[in-house]
Amino acid sequence: MADLPKTVLVLGSSALKIGEAGEFDYSGSQAIKALKEEGIRTVLINPNVATIQTSEHLADEVYFIPVVPEFVEQVIEIERPDGVLLGFGGQTALNCGVELYRRGVFEEFGIRVLGAPIESILDTEDRERFVERLGEIEVTVPRSLPTTSVEEAVDAGREIGFPCMARVAFALGGLGSGICRTEGELELLATRAFAHTEQILVEEYLAGWKEIEYEVMRDAHDNCITVCNMENIDPMGIHTGESLVVAPSQTLDNEEYHLLREIAIRVVRHLGIVGECNIQYALSPDGDGYRVIEINARLSRSSALASKATGYPLAFVAAKLALGMSLTDIDNSVTRTTCACFEPALDYVVVKAPRWDFKKFPGVEERIGSAMKSVGEVMAIGRGLEEALQKALRMTETGARGVVLNDDGDDDDIRKELAEPTERRIFAVAEAIRQGMTTDEVHEITHIDPWFLDKIAGIVAIAQQLRETDLTEIDLGLMRRAKQLGFSDGQIAVAVKATEEEVRDRRHELELFPSVKQIDTLAAEYPAATNYLYLTYNGSEDDVEYGQEGTVMMLGPGAYRIGSSVEFDWCCVNAVRTLRALGYRTLMVNHNPETVSTDYDECDRLYFDELSFEAVSEIYRKESPLGIILSMGGQIPNNLAVRCDEAGMRVLGTSPRSIDRAENRHIFSSLLEELDVPQPAWQELSSVEDTQRFAAEHGYPVIVRPSYVLSGAAMAVAGNDEELDIFLDK
Repeated sequence: MADLPKTVLVLGSSALKIGEAGEFDYSGSQAIKALKEEGIRTVLINPNVATIQTSEHLADEVYFIPVVPEFVEQVIEIERPDGVLLGFGGQTALNCGVELYRRGVFEEFGIRVLGAPIESILDTEDRERFVERLGEIEVTVPRSLPTTSVEEAVDAGREIGFPCMARVAFALGGLGSGICRTEGELELLATRAFAHTEQILVEEYLAGWKEIEYEVMRDAHDNCITVCNMENIDPMGIHTGESLVVAPSQTLDNEEYHLLREIAIRVVRHLGIVGECNIQYALSPDGDGYRVIEINARLSRSSALASKATGYPLAFVAAKLALGMSLTDIDNSVTRTTCACFEPALDYVVVKAPRWDFKKFPGVEERIGSAMKSVGEVMAIGRGLEEALQKALRMTETGARGVVLNDDGDDDDIRKELAEPTERRIFAVAEAIRQGMTTDEVHEITHIDPWFLDKIAGIVAIAQQLRETDLTEIDLGLMRRAKQLGFSDGQIAVAVKATEEEVRDRRHELELFPSVKQIDTLAAEYPAATNYLYLTYNGSEDDVEYGQEGTVMMLGPGAYRIGSSVEFDWCCVNAVRTLRALGYRTLMVNHNPETVSTDYDECDRLYFDELSFEAVSEIYRKESPLGIILSMGGQIPNNLAVRCDEAGMRVLGTSPRSIDRAENRHIFSSLLEELDVPQPAWQELSSVEDTQRFAAEHGYPVIVRPSYVLSGAAMAVAGNDEELDIFLDK
């Protein structure tokens, strides 16, 4: 191992943005922990005040300044680091580091770039070099032509043929990239893209091909493993950040799996990448081979997902590898029994679902494609695809209560939704099957693999059976089957026209409860010591014991969304750290794989599960904690306050009654009246007519606001009757 640096500069990702969010707070925090463990002084540059990595307990020095070459160079002059990490701050850090390298700053100050060499980074980021380097080892990539002007791009499109794919070099989250079906579309895209890049690659469009991703670790001694492989339910053409993703892959046969694994290792070794990277493939569903689409020689949103899905601390290990350590020298701090060279094995299924916030932007284009638009994501764990899929879709909190409960839409609407993907497509798939469309027909339109469609069809069938059954007629067999396929009590209640409480009472009467399982990373080949847990109805016993005293349960913030982001992760992490310092045992419930709060070493037990009343009450019943803290995780935990209180759970901090007084607009306004505090004229309204009468009496403009919402969600200002009618219709 090379001599360890004394001071390392860590570049953060700056402000959260689409494609570059809390996952880099997680990866940067792990990197700093790994460096501190080796006695290395750390200097962090990141102006994002809401992140955990900028808290006082991590880096030795924190600079709240822009992550741009001019500012970073000034810090280098002051701090004189002898090493720099570029792979833990997303595209922002990577691009900044490359520019500093080109300006000769690292050479001037004698700074080692730790981890992947700059030349390896350029091989993956520069699309022309990328194609050339992979061609040296006869790895297949899409037919492509690099271009540096709009005219060149259009000429390349004619040569490649339409539709074609335009990819922007050194870009984040597919920024500026897209599918071009005509010369006009390509010219428009290229004109926009060249405003922020110097190179566009025009390549063949692989419509309908599967998208597969492998997370790879390599050390400086050429040891190399694949930590996780993942498969997109959506085919090529939809950015992986916009896709439903499953880990491990479900539709690859053994030959395909090992072919892609071998290629991943060969490519990473050829490029000389040290640390973590991910490689993305297009795989023909018809046996026509594969194409390597891209490689990220840095941590990413996908690597955060892979780390949480497998229980392998990717960022922590990557930081150690960047120091020159070997995979065989590093203990897996999650299992505590194996070294980092073991490849995880999964005896469960993980589904990632993106979350969009299109409703915050009236008139926005809701179609999803090769450029990322999602603002957050969730990760669900189950023993089967159906259980994990339904959990994930509920976790996004976007209004759909599972796969099968969207019943509106005629045939033309459904076909359009299938052909032109939006955030609703997965629900359109289920609805199309419910209305009688065959899975072959759905596959023909969507190119989603028939295996996934058959699984969704099985969910739809059980939903239909539930609709035809009265609650009192549901026996243990049907209830267990529905729960094993991921149906919540609330979904079953809608299907059988009962309340959620009645369904829960019936389930308890049938003595059907979830089991708690561990993510043990090695599929029970070694004794597990992990604290990653999840609920499942596909089990017969719990993997953990209960009864420890002094336990406090914390509810996390769930998926990032506009108005609820990394700041609530910061609150949860610091609250948990304080509780542990005071001697309390801590439980965290959260399902956001991007967060530090879902890291393996932040709490005593982590339930990677739903922030729903059903899941929270089942965990509370098993763990019997001293109480539950809702106030750190933002709106989602707050919304559960009254129900938790009514169910007999001890809510710590502000009482649920007081929370309700603040969140319920009617009660809050009544309180202001009691206290004689001035407020605008108001009235609780239950119909369009009542609203119009109020507006006529008090005059426009009026503001309409619901209770228990975050950052003004579903609020609107109406200036006349027409605007008011439009809003109320929505």
